[in-house]
Amino acid sequence: QVQLVESGGGLVQAGGSLRLSCAASGSIFRIVAMGWYRQAPGKQRELVATINSGGGIDYGDSVKGRFSISRDNNMNTVYLQMNSLKPEDTAVYYCNGYIYTTHVSWSDYWGQGTQVTVSS
Repeated sequence: QVQLVESGGGLVQAGGSLRLSCAASGSIFRIVAMGWYRQAPGKQRELVATINSGGGIDYGDSVKGRFSISRDNNMNTVYLQMNSLKPEDTAVYYCNGYIYTTHVSWSDYWGQGTQVTVSS
């Protein structure tokens, strides 16, 4: 079993910054990629940022230039630095991991989500 635990959400004024963290634990054989998605009320879940074990990074168009994803050396923890926040960034942010639990078994794992609210 694998757990993803997010932290760092909260309320911030427009133009401010927040840093989210996501720690993966449990029966981890290998982490292929981890990332962040978000879902605002009435909207579909969308990509925020992902990072893979090779260091490749992908950002959603709406956050490019403002958000930055990073990881620790073993990829068990990923971070999302969010700068120049806008009210439209308000959403529940979910951590996602593409993780092998054995050399052949893998799943897509999700955290519980952390609320980010940006006031205007």
